[in-house]
Amino acid sequence: MSLNRRTFFKAFGAAGAALALGKSLEAAPASDDGVELMGVLYDASRCVGCQTCEFSCADSHNMEFPEDEPNTDIKRSLDPTKRTVVNWYNLPDGSEGYSKDQCMHCNEPACYTACLTQALYKTKEGPIVWREDKCMGCRFCMISCPFEIPKAEYDNNHPRIVKCNMCYHRWEDGEKPACVTDCPYDALMFGTRRELLDEARRRMLENPDTYHPHIYGEKEAGGTSWLVISSVPVEQIGFNNKIQLKSYPALTKGFVSSIAPVDLLLPAFLLGVYEATKVRTQNTEEEEL
Repeated sequence: MSLNRRTFFKAFGAAGAALALGKSLEAAPASDDGVELMGVLYDASRCVGCQTCEFSCADSHNMEFPEDEPNTDIKRSLDPTKRTVVNWYNLPDGSEGYSKDQCMHCNEPACYTACLTQALYKTKEGPIVWREDKCMGCRFCMISCPFEIPKAEYDNNHPRIVKCNMCYHRWEDGEKPACVTDCPYDALMFGTRRELLDEARRRMLENPDTYHPHIYGEKEAGGTSWLVISSVPVEQIGFNNKIQLKSYPALTKGFVSSIAPVDLLLPAFLLGVYEATKVRTQNTEEEEL
């Protein structure tokens, strides 16, 4: 298999992190300690582009409400001010379609494998969350993600990595993700990944004329906790249909075994430099106050 430049960096980032932290690159189980992976099923055929999910997401994370609206002339992208975006498309048959974009929460996430400090962390329930106190700002997560999801606050002196966390902070109170709770057209369903796959198959079986027979996320990138069904092929509503089915961390299995043991010291050295620099920067800022 030939690797282009981007795929190489995905593999390299994942390999480096695996060496540093000893993370397994074998396929991750669908559940951990008996806890099933949770997720969301997005039914694009029910979406009307109302942006309620965007406003609910912003409110849930104390962020500014979006000021732009879906437009067929331009594809709206995720950025540090938006954890999810809705886009509007003119379809080949002359009709209109909408899509919702956010983190796919991979079963075997490349971002988690590539993160040297486990700042990007996959919880046992499925959501991938960012932990600020562990982030060293390397942005390997941005390079490694096949869906190009994590975004950095470049204009901040202490930049955060911003991405959907499936409202994991709401789960302790027994609440669903904000976008799911507030969607007025039932385009979003929260549940175990197993339940969501069963529901997606049921809808397609009972309404074959409504749905294109493909569950996006069932197998892409080794499987994801965010699943998509649509009345048209997903590439017509902006989803990347070039995502490989095998997980991206699996690309590095052979590469890791070929690395010399001395190279294991490099990640530890870089982390040491980062910690020393962070302390020095903090001391300088305190002196200036």
